[in-house]
Amino acid sequence: MRNLTRAVELDPRNVFLFQQVAYSYQLLRRYPESGAALDRALEIAGKDVDTRVQRAEVAFYGRADLRPLHTTIDAILAEDPAAAPSLADSWVNLALCERDLPGISRALGALTGDSFRLVNFVRVNRPFVEGLQARMRGDTAAARSAFTVARMQQEELIHVQPDYAPALCVLGLIDAGLGRREEALREGRRAVELMPVAQDTITGSDMLALFAVICAWVGDKDVAFQQLAIATRIPGTLSYGQLKLHPFWDPLRGDPRFEEIVASLAPQDTKQ
Repeated sequence: MRNLTRAVELDPRNVFLFQQVAYSYQLLRRYPESGAALDRALEIAGKDVDTRVQRAEVAFYGRADLRPLHTTIDAILAEDPAAAPSLADSWVNLALCERDLPGISRALGALTGDSFRLVNFVRVNRPFVEGLQARMRGDTAAARSAFTVARMQQEELIHVQPDYAPALCVLGLIDAGLGRREEALREGRRAVELMPVAQDTITGSDMLALFAVICAWVGDKDVAFQQLAIATRIPGTLSYGQLKLHPFWDPLRGDPRFEEIVASLAPQDTKQ
């Protein structure tokens, strides 16, 4: 943050720098400061799509408020339907958190490739999202079918990069969705070992959070809470909004331990 702040002083009209400042504040869960940095970026480039979406996401991460993101995506699409592919990652996550099953399909339709960015360097393929979508509507057979296709595609990536932690972690998520408990836990643990927080703070914290999801999906709640306890105490992308709204965490809802962790991240300042 010190280096980025100095960079902004030297180059005060660099939108990219303000985006990086905002993202760093997001990782620190200092959402009002993140929003303020993006407001400065929008003063310079008010029509920039990425900055507008990033600003709207602050309310989601910090307050579990999806309305600004929904409104912003709708406005951008109304202004320029061709912008849909650049919105796809945020749009898919929005639809998942809104439990909007038709919206998930529309957002997936905006993808230009075969995968979307779940978080940072972690990408999941289209069949995985379709499996999650089927799971949300209670269609077990369709979920299994989609996760099976997702697994075949993910195995191809693992074959090329067998020690790439984000890809292994996604394979663990898929295996968890398929009920392959031991394989899922082994893959999740391996991802955490390959990318520890001490080596890469940001991606390492993502591995902890996604390993917690894997554990939650296979019913190993004690380990899930152990990982969450670590991930929420260090800088990272795991946020109040994600825990409050994302379907990833549904198996843990209602457990007092989960509600306590969510409450620990609840906003203290509403000016975000």
